[in-house]
Amino acid sequence: MRRRTQKEWELSIGPDTVRLFILKAKAISAGLSSDYEGGSEHEIEIEDQVRDGHHHDGLAEEEEQDLTAEELRELISDLNVDEAAELIALAWIGRGDYDGSEWAEALAEARQRGNRKTAAYLMGMPMLGDYLEEGLEAIGA
Repeated sequence: MRRRTQKEWELSIGPDTVRLFILKAKAISAGLSSDYEGGSEHEIEIEDQVRDGHHHDGLAEEEEQDLTAEELRELISDLNVDEAAELIALAWIGRGDYDGSEWAEALAEARQRGNRKTAAYLMGMPMLGDYLEEGLEAIGA
């Protein structure tokens, strides 16, 4: 468990905004593994009888996921330079690259990285939602 630090600064990006990103990132990483919310199981074979209880529209599900990913990409792209740097720093802290007490260092490094391709960089992290969540917790936000 990570140690929470005393907050000596304010985030430019609101914690509620980060939590929205967390929800969207987790929805994307969950993909179709929620096993088809409609409820039916995959194809089952019992004593030479094949039953397909799998009644869903894969294209509609795929399209929904793409919309979620595109929405998150656009939200991240709309961040200003400070907010984008903070989001990257939170992900790094959550991933364990920095400790919560090293916020200033993580933020300085994220600012040096610049705002180029921030959405692509962050969305390339397979556990982005978890990293952001851990990062918020580590800094006490």
